[in-house]
Order: sequence, then structure tokens, then C-alpha cells
Amino acid sequence: MTQTIYTNCAVATMQHGEANYGLIPDATIVAKDGRIDWVGASADRPPEYKDWPEERLDGRLVTPALIDCHTHLVFSGNRAREFEQRLKGASYEEIARSGGGISSTVTATRSASFEQLVEESLPRLDALIRDGVAVVEIKSGYGLTIEDELRMLRVARHLDTLRPVKVVTTWLAAHSLPPDFADRADAYIDEIVIPGLSRAAEEGLVDAVDGFCESIGFSPAQIERVFKAAQSLSLPVKLHAEQLSDLKGSLLAARYSALSADHLEFLAEEDVPEFAAAGTVAVLLPGAFYMLKETKLPPMEALRQHGVDIAIATDCNPGSSPLSSILTAMTMSCIEFGLTPEEALSGTTRCAAKALGLSGQYGEIVAGARAELAVWDVGHPAELSYWMGGTPLYQRLATGALK
Repeated sequence: MTQTIYTNCAVATMQHGEANYGLIPDATIVAKDGRIDWVGASADRPPEYKDWPEERLDGRLVTPALIDCHTHLVFSGNRAREFEQRLKGASYEEIARSGGGISSTVTATRSASFEQLVEESLPRLDALIRDGVAVVEIKSGYGLTIEDELRMLRVARHLDTLRPVKVVTTWLAAHSLPPDFADRADAYIDEIVIPGLSRAAEEGLVDAVDGFCESIGFSPAQIERVFKAAQSLSLPVKLHAEQLSDLKGSLLAARYSALSADHLEFLAEEDVPEFAAAGTVAVLLPGAFYMLKETKLPPMEALRQHGVDIAIATDCNPGSSPLSSILTAMTMSCIEFGLTPEEALSGTTRCAAKALGLSGQYGEIVAGARAELAVWDVGHPAELSYWMGGTPLYQRLATGALK
């Protein structure tokens, strides 16, 4: 049995329903066998813990370890030259016709060995860990064949064994249409997406199922077929929705009780009540919003008014969001979307945990939750969104080997 008491610290518990970060200025955290046993004001510490070993944190701030609930972290190569071309005036369509865009990442990822994908992905994962991240969602979606999609998920599972993080995997074969299925999206769903999902489930490689519901991706009817397949396998769903247009993907996600709908710039304000009723999390992706120079904002006030949980993620990917800092994503969410620093921290702790189906396990410092904590060299939680490009993490605390 492992027992640890952390004292002389301020704690932002981020507990549901608690205002002002659930902040306890002079706090004690008691951890036992990898879980929180008790948290509260030091003056209220129960006497049964008096002989347990203590670790003083010298007045530092403790929060739940952070969660990045939407990434495409496993891929090969980069698209820096395309970024440069866009800045010089080339359109996305021109780049795509010359072999660029997502096709270039698919080509590079298909060509990379398992070992190369691990080697290229680890630095991105390490960057997130340096920002205090303990849970990372990783999607497939750059293979677009059954075997290549499965290999991406195997790499993601392997990363979980190499670093002190929990990796949550998502099947995203319905990400883009490969050239050999041009104008045959229904056939691609039938021959690759759904059979591959069954294989991924058989191998224990998949925790959730996603799709890209857009005019340049897949229609709501096509995505619904994927959702039904996921449902038959007892797998939760999520969706890239309303990033570029309003196809009502968010409402489709809500009808299937999706864990989350992500992007949502074009979510119609009148659809928010129905979306909210499903309890689906709205995941905002400020990196993509920034890189694509978007101007259409999600209906932020309507989301707030209807009590929608709002999460924040990096969307780490080689095309639209080459971002591997969750702290930077928090800062950007405050500037771009008008979130408060408290909303941004909630969006990378409690709400991000909900977006991955991990509520009660991660994202809050509460009795029974896993003792995955981040200790910061800051005086107040707002500083985590305030400092641009800083690395204020003092250390990650994890008592036990639970994942």
C-alpha cells in the first residue's frame, strides 16, 4: 500500500459545481494506492492521517494533471513547406492538386515503419507531458487503409507504454477519402471504415469512434452508418462537426449521445438547446482556428447559457494545427473564443475528462479520483493561461501505476 500526503500547497480542485477553481489556499491532499483519499483545508485534515509520510510543496499550486482530448499526434513528416506556400499566396486547392494537403501526410504515414512513427511521434507527446498532461487522445486517420489505420492505433498504444501518460485511442478512418476511392465515399465506408473498425475492436485497439462530417469529408448519412457500427460494438462516438459549414453534425452526435462534438464554429445558435440536452461536450480547437485564420466563432454565450461543458484541445496535426502545447491552447482559447482562465483550465481538466468518458477518474481532485496531479510554479491558476509559451510546470505527481 502506498500512502502520501501533500501539504503546504494551494489546490485548484476543479470539482464540478465549485466556483473560483475550487481553490483551497492552504490545502492538504491525501493519496492512497494511486487515488485521492481526501482533499481539503490543512486545518481540517482528519486525525487518522497524522502518521502518514508527508511531502511539502513549498506553497506551489496543485491542479489535476491536464488532458489533451483531441489530437492527431501519430503521423510522419510535416507540411512546413505548404505553410510557406500558403503564406506566399498558394491556395489549399492548388497545394492539394500538386500532391500536398492531407494526401501528403497519408503518403508519408503509409511509407513510415512502425518504429519511425514511434520515433517521430514521441517528441510531440513529450512536449505535451512537459505541459503537465497525463491523458492524451490519439486518433487514426492518416492511413486510410485498414492495415495502415490499425498500425497507427498500434503505435498509439505503444506510446502509452513508453511514457507516464494514459493514451486514449480513436478510430478515425472516416477522416478523408483516399484517391483510390474518389467519388465512392459510400464504398469507402463499406469496405474500409466499418470492417476496419471491427478489426480494431477485435484487437482491443480502439476506445472511441470519430468521423469528419463536412462537405469535404463525409455526409451526416455516411457518418450515421459509422455510428451505428460503433454502437453495435458498444463503442462511444465523437465527431468533427460544424468546422467549415453547418451540416447539423452536432445534432447527429447528440442523437447518438456522443462524448463530444469538436470544432463547432458553424454550430447554429438555435441548435444549442438540443445539443445541450444530450450532455455532449463541446471541444474547441484554437490551434486550427488560428492557423486557418478563421473568423466565425462558435456560439459561446448560447453554449454557456445552456450549460454545455466546454473542453479545449490542441488538435495536434501536421496540417491545420501543428500545436503540441496544451498551455498555449489554453491561452489561445481565452483570446480567440473569450473563455475565462477558469473556463480554460476546466476545459483541459474536468470537461476534457468528460469528453473522453473519464469523468470521476481524471480531471478533478476529489476523493476516489486517480491521483494524477500537476504542481506549478505559479501563484494563481489564472497564470496557466496568462503566460504565453512558458513552462511553469514544477513536477507531475502520480502515486501508483494506475492508468
